[in-house]
Amino acid sequence: MSGTNGGSEQVILATAGYDHTIRFWHAHSGICYRTVQHPDSQVNALEITPDKQLIAAAGYQHIRMYDLNLANPNPIVNYDGITKNVTSVGFQEAGKWMYTGSEDGDARLWDIRSRNLQCQKILQVQSPINCMCLHPNQGEVFIGDQAGIISVWDLKSDKSQRLEPEPDSSIQSISIDPTGTIMAAVTNKGKCHIWKLRGGLNGDASQAVPRETFAAHQKYALKCLFSPDSTLLATTSADMSVKIWRTADLSLMSELKENTQRWVWDCAFSGDSQYLITASSDNMARLWNVDKGEVKKEYTGHQKAVVCLAFRDEYVS
Repeated sequence: MSGTNGGSEQVILATAGYDHTIRFWHAHSGICYRTVQHPDSQVNALEITPDKQLIAAAGYQHIRMYDLNLANPNPIVNYDGITKNVTSVGFQEAGKWMYTGSEDGDARLWDIRSRNLQCQKILQVQSPINCMCLHPNQGEVFIGDQAGIISVWDLKSDKSQRLEPEPDSSIQSISIDPTGTIMAAVTNKGKCHIWKLRGGLNGDASQAVPRETFAAHQKYALKCLFSPDSTLLATTSADMSVKIWRTADLSLMSELKENTQRWVWDCAFSGDSQYLITASSDNMARLWNVDKGEVKKEYTGHQKAVVCLAFRDEYVS
C-alpha cells in the first residue's frame, strides 16, 4: 500500500458476500469503481489469477470467473455441477491450474489454460471441506474439513496423509508462511495450532511437526493468514476481532477491533505486511494499520455480510 504513482489499477481489491454482488475498490480512496452482479448465490470465496486477468468467485454449486480488465458484467468462464457450496479457491503460482474445495468433500484441481474448465484430479475426503491451502512448493495441497482433519495431498505421488490436531473440532482455515517452514490452522473452538514444516522444498514431501497450540479467540475462529514477510500471523473470529501474532514467539502484537464489526470472515495483508484488509458481517471491509491497530479506510456499499475478499498489491516487493 505504499505509493500511488502509476495509477491505482495495479492494486486490485474485491469484496463479496451475501448480497450477490462483487465490488471492486480503489484501495487508497475507498471508492467502489465497479460492481458485478452474481445472481446465482452468495459468494463464499474470491481469488485473483496470478496474471491479474481474472477473478474467480466460488458460490453454491458453481465457480464463475470474471474479467478484471474489461467492463464485461458477465462471467467469461462458468463451471456448474458441484453438488454443494464451493468454500475455497486458489491458483498455482504460474496460473496453470486452480484448486477448489467444497462441502461435497471433493478437493478438485482444474486446468485453467483452456477456457472450459477441465477437472484434472479429485481427492475425496470424508467430510465437508472448509478450507484449502497450497504449499509454496506448489506440490502439496492442505485441506481442512469439518471433522477436524487436515489432509495433505502430495500432487506428485497422488498420496495423502492426515493430521488431526484437535478432535471434535472443525478446521476453519489453514495458512503456510511464504518460506514454507511454518503452518497454522484455526478451529471452530477458537484454537490456533502451529506446526514446523520440514522438507518439502526439493521435491520431497513435507513433514509437519507440532510446535504449539494456543487459544487465539474465545469464540469461533474463521481465518488465519501469515504476512508476506512471515513475521506475523493474523487470526479472525466470531468474537468481532482480528488478532495479530508475532510468529517468532506467538506473542500478541495488536488487536483490530471496531464497535460495529461483528464476525470477521476474511483478511489479506498488503505486500509490505504493514496493512491488513478485513471482511466483516457488518457489511463492510476495512483497511487497518497493523502495528497501530487503527482503521485507515472503510469500504462501504454492500447490503449484507461481506465474507470474502481478494487483494493484490503490486507496489511493494
